[in-house]
Amino acid sequence: MHASLADAAIPFAIPVNRWDEQVASSMTESELLLYRSNLLGADLTVTNFGGGNTSAKVMESDPLTGSDVEVLWVKGSGGDIGSMGMDGFATLYQEKLLALESHYEGEDDDDKMVGFLPHCTFNLNGRAASIDTPLHSLLPYKHIDHVHPDAIIALAASSGGEAATKELWGDEIGWLPWKRPGFTLGVQIRDFAKANPQAKGAMLAGHGIICWADTAKECYDQTVRLIAEAADYLNSKLAGGPAFGGASVAPREDRAKVAADLMPRLRALMVGDRRKVGHFSDDEATLEFVGSIDFARLAALGTSCPDHFLRTKIAPLTLDVDRLEDDAYLEKSIADYRELYAAYYERCKRDNSPAMRDANPVVVLVPGVGRMTFAKDKATARIAGEFYLNAINVMRGAEAIGDYIALDEQEAFDIEYWLLEEAKLQRMPAPKEMVGKIALVTGGAGGIGAAVAERMLREGACVMLADRDESAARTIESDLAEVFGKDVVRSVTCDVTDEDQVSAALDTCALEFGGLDVLVANAGIASSAPIGETTTELWSKNFDVLAQGYFLTAKYAWPLLQGMSQQGGSSVVFVGSKNAVAAAKNASAYASAKAAANHLARCLALEGADDGIRVNIVNPDAVIKGSRIWDGDWRQERAGAHGIDSGDELEEHYRQRSMLKRSVLPQDIAEATYWLASDASAKSTGNMINVDAGNAQAFTR
Repeated sequence: MHASLADAAIPFAIPVNRWDEQVASSMTESELLLYRSNLLGADLTVTNFGGGNTSAKVMESDPLTGSDVEVLWVKGSGGDIGSMGMDGFATLYQEKLLALESHYEGEDDDDKMVGFLPHCTFNLNGRAASIDTPLHSLLPYKHIDHVHPDAIIALAASSGGEAATKELWGDEIGWLPWKRPGFTLGVQIRDFAKANPQAKGAMLAGHGIICWADTAKECYDQTVRLIAEAADYLNSKLAGGPAFGGASVAPREDRAKVAADLMPRLRALMVGDRRKVGHFSDDEATLEFVGSIDFARLAALGTSCPDHFLRTKIAPLTLDVDRLEDDAYLEKSIADYRELYAAYYERCKRDNSPAMRDANPVVVLVPGVGRMTFAKDKATARIAGEFYLNAINVMRGAEAIGDYIALDEQEAFDIEYWLLEEAKLQRMPAPKEMVGKIALVTGGAGGIGAAVAERMLREGACVMLADRDESAARTIESDLAEVFGKDVVRSVTCDVTDEDQVSAALDTCALEFGGLDVLVANAGIASSAPIGETTTELWSKNFDVLAQGYFLTAKYAWPLLQGMSQQGGSSVVFVGSKNAVAAAKNASAYASAKAAANHLARCLALEGADDGIRVNIVNPDAVIKGSRIWDGDWRQERAGAHGIDSGDELEEHYRQRSMLKRSVLPQDIAEATYWLASDASAKSTGNMINVDAGNAQAFTR
């Protein structure tokens, strides 16, 4: 389906003006600012996720004096203009902001000036003002937009960018050389606007565009128009031939399989304070770039815009597609990247620079295969990939009008290791226990499986639900995604008795998240029959699911789990049964199969110890609520085995049979499973935990 990629120039999308005057007509000035911001931020042809900032100067009543004062409403630190609400804006007294210049003596004061911003807060607003606040406060205009769309950054990051800006807009839009965001840049923009009263904005080299107007609508219209004109201009330049020098490597048909094999091996080599989660993309733009003649030259330059760089590091790691099977090559590639990053740190560090951070690559590019990104969690990995896609688009446009210009190395370092950014990182709460870990739960659509998934997600894990019931799995996935976000949960159709489906499920987990740290083997069935009525078919069905199914799941998970031996190891939890250790009347097939699975777990505990793979068992009993197994014949069969007339009375029977006289719920099994999967049980393997409200018959011996 990518046969025409080699000849295709993938164009810049033209933004659409989405302003609705009927919606906007009744809004206040601050509400119009939010409306404008959300429209701009929701359109990725206008600005990147989390990027850009907008402002309006609004007359407000001072809460102390009651007099009218001018207040700057500006996007606060953090957040995303596409999804933010009114609480996403910092509000500051404009008069106080203008007075700050008396404390400014030159560009060395940029960090100092940030410290004065809280003193200008209006109405005790707790939203912190961002470093870009002076870009908005020092300009005398009422409405200001500062955005970073690909088409604009392509102009800003090209040797031909200044000439193209002049050709496109004449004196309407100026050009300012690169300057890191801060008070000094705000002064430079203010001075430019004062010297050029006809200007409606300015291109900031390597950074983006800032523009202004008298009304919210005029500002929005102008921002969208300028981006559309830049995109149209670049598309016309790209129409003459293939981008990036043309094609060199064709996309591989098996690229998803290659990535599923490669990502866990790379992840295993990225040793650090915490494990990584991966994200893979083989979109057309990426495949065009990584398969191009100019790929190696451009990739080595790194990114240009600070928004791109902060999320993708100084440069990506590029791999030779013909050497991906060579583990020694991959290990050396990761080691070489870390050495290069350490050398970059040593070259550029200041006397007061923070200690060097994680030296592992964020972006990994493979010709013919695509783009892989690794980060502390799935959302961060995905967003890093999206930002590198933005960088690819920028390179395409920049090269169409000149030479692509990456961010200067020292400037890049000063942004990455900026003391204010470090202070923000230090203030972040400690990550949850399972952040960076990936779990696969078989029988994930059942009561116990869903509860286990929820418990893992609550502690920050990524979870792959595997279940033979595709519809039920999708429903559980959707329910969990509503609570924890779409990034961290996936589902895959998998019958654990089908070897091909099990293998494919593990490949899907590797492709979606980058590997595996926790396997919860939970898929199950149940049957009840006297021995004389137990057919060979029934016997085999129990062993196929409960013994062979656990074996197949462990077998195909094993290579992924082995790879994490240098990062603290991994965990397997078998959800067994009280019947695996205590004989049960009229359940010989079920109990024997469960016993076989439990003994398999003990064997695997021996086999996995050298690789740091811990294997443990949770033995539930009578988990009736939320269980799909108990919804069928099993309830009536077990009621009959215990001489109970109605299946409805069975739960009370099991509660009274237990020593503690309590019902066992899916959440109880999930709690024990989570403990065995977590580092809290790091020195436990080959163990069984009974979660049965007490049954002396099941005491382990």
